[in-house]
Amino acid sequence: MPEIREKVDVCVVGAGHAGCEAALAAARMGLETVIFTVSVDSIALMPCNPNIGGSSKGHLVREIDALGGEMGKNIDKTFIQSKMLNVSKGPAVHSLRAQADKSDYTREMRRVLENQERLTVKQAEVCEILAEEKDGKKYVTGVKTFTGTIYEAKAVILCTGTYLNARCLCGEAITYTGPNGLQAATHLTKSLHDLGLEMRRFKTGTPARMDKRSIDFSKMEEQFGDERVIPFSFSTDPDSIQKDQVSCWLTYTNEETHNIIRANLDRSPIYAGIIEGTGPRYCPSIEDKVVKFADKERHQVFIEPEGIYTNEMYVGGMSSSLPEDVQLAMYRTVPGLENCKIVRNAYAIEYDCINPRELYATLETKSICGLFCGGQFNGSSGYEEAAAQGIIAGINAALYCQGKEQIVIDRSEAYIGVLIDDLVTKENFEPYRMMTSRAEYRLLLRQDNADMRLRKIGYEVGLVSEQIYRTTVLKKESIDREVKRLKETPIGANKKIQEFLAKHESSALKTGTSLAELMCRPELSYEILSEIDSERKPLPADVIEQVEIELKYEGYIERQLRQVEQYKKMEKKKIPENLDYDLVPSLRIEARQKLKSFRPVSVGQASRISGVSPADISVLLVYLETFRTR
Repeated sequence: MPEIREKVDVCVVGAGHAGCEAALAAARMGLETVIFTVSVDSIALMPCNPNIGGSSKGHLVREIDALGGEMGKNIDKTFIQSKMLNVSKGPAVHSLRAQADKSDYTREMRRVLENQERLTVKQAEVCEILAEEKDGKKYVTGVKTFTGTIYEAKAVILCTGTYLNARCLCGEAITYTGPNGLQAATHLTKSLHDLGLEMRRFKTGTPARMDKRSIDFSKMEEQFGDERVIPFSFSTDPDSIQKDQVSCWLTYTNEETHNIIRANLDRSPIYAGIIEGTGPRYCPSIEDKVVKFADKERHQVFIEPEGIYTNEMYVGGMSSSLPEDVQLAMYRTVPGLENCKIVRNAYAIEYDCINPRELYATLETKSICGLFCGGQFNGSSGYEEAAAQGIIAGINAALYCQGKEQIVIDRSEAYIGVLIDDLVTKENFEPYRMMTSRAEYRLLLRQDNADMRLRKIGYEVGLVSEQIYRTTVLKKESIDREVKRLKETPIGANKKIQEFLAKHESSALKTGTSLAELMCRPELSYEILSEIDSERKPLPADVIEQVEIELKYEGYIERQLRQVEQYKKMEKKKIPENLDYDLVPSLRIEARQKLKSFRPVSVGQASRISGVSPADISVLLVYLETFRTR
C-alpha cells in the first residue's frame, strides 16, 4: 500500500485541556504543529465538572494566562456564573471559580485552534511513537496513526488524558470507551512500553447528570455568582464581561443515602475488586466518602447547570461507579432529587498514564529526547493542572526544536512550578491534585500577581506581545511608586487625624507615623485613607489591590522572600548527570536507591524526594565538593 508521509515540527497527541495549550504554544512560537484527537467534537471537552478554577486551580489558570495561554481567555468568553472563593481569608488563598457553558467552552476553544496559524487539527488515533537511536541516545522522530500515515516531527507531546486504554464502569456494566462514550485510544500503550517507559493505571470518576425539569429546587439553597465579575485573563476588560448569571444549588446527602450505598458496596466495582486503577484521594466517589468518613451524617451536593441551552444538571460531590438502579435509588434520597430523572449515569473511568518520575522538570522524558508529556497522562487530575502542564510542555517542545535552552519554573515562582516539581520528585500513587497547602511560598504566589511573576517568561519565549508585557512593567512601576509615596508621606498626631481614626474605630496616635503604617491597621484601607491623603492621584483598581497587599503583608512577604533565597541556593547546586551514587560514601541504601531512580538535577530537587533525609543531603553536598575538584 502507498505510504502517506507528512513533515511537521511538533506533534501533539490529544486535544484536551493539556493538548490545546501545548499545541497553541508551539504554533504561536513559530513551529509547524499538528494536534491529533480521536474526535474533533471532543476538543477541550469537559467530561466531568462544568467549571474552571476553584481553590488553587484558579491560581493555575491565572498563571497559564500570564504565560500567554488560552484557558483564562476562553472561560471569560463562556462562563455562566463566576465567584471569588475564600474572600473571608487572606489574599494568598483567594481563588476564582467560574461555571462554564460546556458546549460553548468546547466550541470556542475549537474555533481558536482551527484559526491558529501553523496549527493543523487532525482527527486520527496515534498508535505508535517513532524513535531512533543516535550516539547512545534515543530521539523521537514522529508518530504513526492507526490508518498508517506517518508524521515526521522533531518533537512529540503526549496529552492523552483519560483516553489511553480506557474503560468505563457503571456497576457490572463495562464499556471500553473514553469519557462520554467517545472512542478510546487502544494502541499507543504498547508502543510506549516498547520504548521502555514505565506506565501506570489510574482511575477517576464523574457523577450523574439530571434533567432540570425533574428537580425540586425549593428544597435546596440557591448559590449566586459575584455581583461584580473579576475576569480570569489579565487581558480581559472587566467591564466587557458583566452579565446576568445563572444560579447553582446546594443540597446534602443523608443517612438514608448512606445506607443504600453501604447495602450495595458489593456491587461497586471499586469495592468488588473490578477496578484496577488508583483513584484520586481528594476527589473521592460518594462510596469512598461514606466508607472513609463513616462519622459524617451528610455530604454536600452541588447542583450545577451544564449550560444555558440544555436542561442537564451536574450533581457535584456524588461521583460514583455503582449500578444504575442503585444510583437512581441513592440520588432520590437527596432533598430536591426525590423525583429526579438521570440523563447520563455516573461512571468510573480507568486509563493508562506515565510514571512522572520518567520526566525532567521540563516535562521531557529522561530516556527519549524530544518526547514531552502533559496533563492527566502525567498522573495528575483536573482541567487546570492539565492545561498548566500543557503550556509548559508546548513551550519546551518548541524551544527544543529551536535548539534553545528549555525553561523550568520553580516552586518559588508559580503554582505551576509546585505542580510539576511534585510530580517529578515525589512518589505519586494516585492522581495528583493541586492545593494551596502544597505551595510553601503561597503568599508570594497569589492569583492576583501572576502577571508580574510570569509575564516576562511568556514574553521571552514569544507568547506574550511586547505591548502586553510593557503594560505589566508599567503596572509594577506604578505599584512601587505608590508604595514608596505612602511610606514617605508623614501623618502627624493632630486633631484632624485623631478624629479620623476615632470615626473608623482605630486607636489614636501617640506620635507621628506614615500613611503606609496606618494602612497596616486591619480596620483601615487604601480607600478609607483617601480622606486624609490629599496628594493621591487616581490609580487603576488592580494597582490599588497590589499596593494594599504589599503594605498590609509586608513583614510576611519579606520573610518568605528570605526563605526563597535559601531555596534558590540549593537549586543552584547542580548534580552532574553522570554522578554514580554507588560511589557516594555514607549514603543510606534507601536514599541511594531513590536518587538513582529519580536522577535529580539539583541538590534542592534531591532534598524533596521522599526517602532522602537531611543527613543524606549533607553527605551528598560533601561528596559533590570533592567530585568537582577532581
